Amino acid sequence: MEQVERIDTVKQYNDTLGVDTLHPLVSVVDFDGMPTYQYFRRYMGIYAIFLKYIRCGDMKYGCQPYDYEDGTLVFISPGQVYGIDSKGKMIKPQGKALVFHPDLIAGTDLGRKIKNYTFFSYEVNEALHLSKKERAIVNDCFEKIGYEIGQNIDKHSKTLIVSNIELFLNYCMRFYDRQFITRGHANRDILVRFESLLNEYFQSDKCQVSGLPTVTWCAGQLHLSTNYLGDLIKKETGSTALDYIQSKVIDTAKSMIFDSDKSISDIAFHLGFKYQQHFTRLFKQKTGKTPTEYRLLN
Repeated sequence: MEQVERIDTVKQYNDTLGVDTLHPLVSVVDFDGMPTYQYFRRYMGIYAIFLKYIRCGDMKYGCQPYDYEDGTLVFISPGQVYGIDSKGKMIKPQGKALVFHPDLIAGTDLGRKIKNYTFFSYEVNEALHLSKKERAIVNDCFEKIGYEIGQNIDKHSKTLIVSNIELFLNYCMRFYDRQFITRGHANRDILVRFESLLNEYFQSDKCQVSGLPTVTWCAGQLHLSTNYLGDLIKKETGSTALDYIQSKVIDTAKSMIFDSDKSISDIAFHLGFKYQQHFTRLFKQKTGKTPTEYRLLN
């Protein structure tokens, strides 16, 4: 079996690179001082953001490989596994890493809203690709955080470090919004495949067997992370992925309601509802009418 190294502290991460630990909860590492390597696999108990300037082997995040490109940011949150496989070649990487322990942001405003930065749960092939200007901003943020780490710790240190990390993450939110826009053609292709996936699902007997399709199931079928699909659908349509699925359920139900041979109970079962009242509640929530009222009006 593959050996997985556990990294639960900032010091453990720094030790793997042979760099000093200036702060127990946060570190900015320049890969210029990193030793060459061929392969490793790590379970991360800390947050990590990697900025890569050049390709440095195939990165594996979970089970998915990813080839680095110039100016790429990859985000990893506690509980995730990542690794590098250089196919037997000795690699000398270029770039930087920002790592911080969850304790650093515990009790802070950033700690309360860290879940809002959904890109920490994206797959590695959904990484953020930076323009030269964006990379300059990222480097500036890293430098500010590194500067504070290098100072003697005082009562202002934590506030300034956490504030700069939050500023950096907010810039990343902006850059990801830009990436969603500039990849509009690819996004529309995903929307078409999402729509086709739902159409095929509701036209088959999968609903009766497995129930309503979930966002997580759809994302898996499209080879995307759940958060990435959700963010893409929200930016492209203004609706959440769940709302999109539920709207497809209602559209399918409307066409079936016109068939007077099918009872409302039959329709609910066909669409994957365990209880008819759940179907009726959703239908009324979306249309303002119960299925029976809708049938009588049409």
